[in-house]
Amino acid sequence: MRSAARAMLGAIFVASGARAVANPEPLVPRAKLVTDRAQPLLDAAKLPHDARALVRLNGAAQFVGGLLLATSHFTRPAAALLAGTMIPTTVAGHPFWAVEDPMERGHQRIHFMKNLGLLGGLLLAAADTEGRPNLRYTVRHGVRAVRRDARIARKSASVARHLPG
Repeated sequence: MRSAARAMLGAIFVASGARAVANPEPLVPRAKLVTDRAQPLLDAAKLPHDARALVRLNGAAQFVGGLLLATSHFTRPAAALLAGTMIPTTVAGHPFWAVEDPMERGHQRIHFMKNLGLLGGLLLAAADTEGRPNLRYTVRHGVRAVRRDARIARKSASVARHLPG
């Protein structure tokens, strides 16, 4: 079931990412509204300021992340990457709060909420360990096992000292 869910979730990002890389022009005006306000963040991250380049970069990240997720390769990092791309995509693409027409505002709000749902699915995929223990659990239980083994070794040495021969 996980593989099928990942394939379904990743497919939208493969398609939309490829479209953004091949033809970024329709997305540039909305992206520019966000990139102009995010100049300090772009400078700090050493990213380009050009909205067209950022749309293509975001599209490439979505394409690669979607492909990895859909094919069950590096699924947790791929889902985390895609979740990161959803924030600027959603803010730039569906700013329902800035739309005057009530009908269009409703459509944008629906798309905004749809993207939040996709973000939620991506966060679940990023956290999914497929039933295997995560790193924190493994380390914590590994430390306990080492302490237990050290206690056993100390007791064994203590008993061995009292044995004849």
